[in-house]
Amino acid sequence: MGARRCSGCLSCLIIPLALWSIIVNILLYFPNGQTSYASSHKLTNYVWYFEGICFSGIMSLLSIIFSVLGIAFSGYCLVISALGLVQGPYCRTLNGWEYVFEDTTGSFLSDPSTWSQCLEPAHVVEWNIILFSILITLSGLQVIISLIKVIIELSKILCTTYSVIIQPGII
Repeated sequence: MGARRCSGCLSCLIIPLALWSIIVNILLYFPNGQTSYASSHKLTNYVWYFEGICFSGIMSLLSIIFSVLGIAFSGYCLVISALGLVQGPYCRTLNGWEYVFEDTTGSFLSDPSTWSQCLEPAHVVEWNIILFSILITLSGLQVIISLIKVIIELSKILCTTYSVIIQPGII
């Protein structure tokens, strides 16, 4: 009974995490609330992988049978978000549109003085850091919850004893 209740609680936790992943991923398409960057394909390429929408969001909303897939898809979201965070945003610099931080292996994250290299969209570095970090956190939590759900389900399968009912007169 306790494992069933715990599994139900975990299912209740994963739904809001999935919904937040979808919302945060959608926000990545609109730096500073502007639609022009998405329509002109001037967004970080990792945004187009739909990691928060499809893989961390929608797949986690399905039944407990898909917990193993939840681990894989939430893990995918975690990896793609981490890659997007380390690569940095696609932005307009003095040299034109480019991935100005691509070769820094993420060192720009701890050096805010370099963020001003991105002239447009305004505050895109902060936007990407915040939203990709939220996706990393949400998908990490989803991986953990899905893993716990798999362990609970496996323990129910492996540890449940079935009683055999012997009916009188049947041999």
